[in-house]
Amino acid sequence: MSGSYGIPPAVVAGWTPALQPQSRADTRLLRWFAVQTRYRFEKTVVAQLSHKGCEVYLPLLTENHKSSDRQKVITAPLFPGYAFVHIDQSHESRQSVLQTVGLIGFVSFRGIVVPVPSKQIEDLQLLLQHRGLFSLHPFVRVGRRVRIRGGCLHGLEGVLLQHEKGKLWVSIESIQRSLAIEIQGYELELL
Repeated sequence: MSGSYGIPPAVVAGWTPALQPQSRADTRLLRWFAVQTRYRFEKTVVAQLSHKGCEVYLPLLTENHKSSDRQKVITAPLFPGYAFVHIDQSHESRQSVLQTVGLIGFVSFRGIVVPVPSKQIEDLQLLLQHRGLFSLHPFVRVGRRVRIRGGCLHGLEGVLLQHEKGKLWVSIESIQRSLAIEIQGYELELL
């Protein structure tokens, strides 16, 4: 899935110049931020932010639901109530994001909006490309940081816990969520 929820920001009519990088030098000023949305407003918020010209990322999970007479495929947010936006840290960019219907605000700690490391977003995108390799898990912070070497998950970083051999947790600290991955057969290196 692309970070723009299917609509490239440069193609969207009515984009806001303050949200688009003007040159290659400006792109390093862009940071990922977690935003909180109202209940079941994730896709609406993402569509509106894309229309404004923001690069957004909504990790989606496809699930099969069976009822008595049919089977349905449902696409739902991996982290309900959260999305990620890639903007600069200017006041104008933040105000434009905050003026989105269904958006509660930026995720902050003690009143300070903290960016999400790009590596965490990249790892999340890598995991979602390989469906079935992970499950949702309570947030994990303690343990040893490791990186997977080789295979389809090469470069993925996470926390390896001693008491649960064969599992690696990838944590998105800003929204306090984690994913558990089976890592049997992968080579790990300590960070």
